[in-house]
Amino acid sequence: MRVAFLTAPEGIEQVELTEPWQTVVDAGGEPVLVSTRPGRVQAFNHLDKADTFPVDATVADSTVDGFDGLVLPGGVANPDALRTDKGAVAFVKGFFDAGKPVAAICHAPWTLVEADVVRGRTLTSWPSLRTDIRNAGGTWVDEQVHICADGPNTLVTSRRPDDLKAFDSVFIDVFDA
Repeated sequence: MRVAFLTAPEGIEQVELTEPWQTVVDAGGEPVLVSTRPGRVQAFNHLDKADTFPVDATVADSTVDGFDGLVLPGGVANPDALRTDKGAVAFVKGFFDAGKPVAAICHAPWTLVEADVVRGRTLTSWPSLRTDIRNAGGTWVDEQVHICADGPNTLVTSRRPDDLKAFDSVFIDVFDA
């Protein structure tokens, strides 16, 4: 199982990257850090700078065919930057078009809204995204983790870092199926 973790160069909530990453490793999979620029990405612990992580591949050099699934970590700045990058948005949409599973946590559904893939789907997120999801044609629910299989692929979403244990357990089962 080869899983893309898509991030912007800065603003990733560190625990929302590292815990799902470790879950993929523990399942015998290969996590790949994909970003909009080469080099390193800057993670945060909420608003404080945390560690940096090396980029394995850029969006421009990656194809959906090279992966079995996609994880979108949150953090406020990360998905906000991704949704303004046409290549990143197309990469995300490509997973939906290909029927591959996607997992998104916290603010990450902002990128899904921009990719126009939430219409007709039920998902959860950080509560402040509720209106954005509804305006994009989705249904927002306040749940620790939500699985939506209403479409060509399965979408796993979660609200916040406190939900990571449940999120990791569910998305890895979906990706490994």
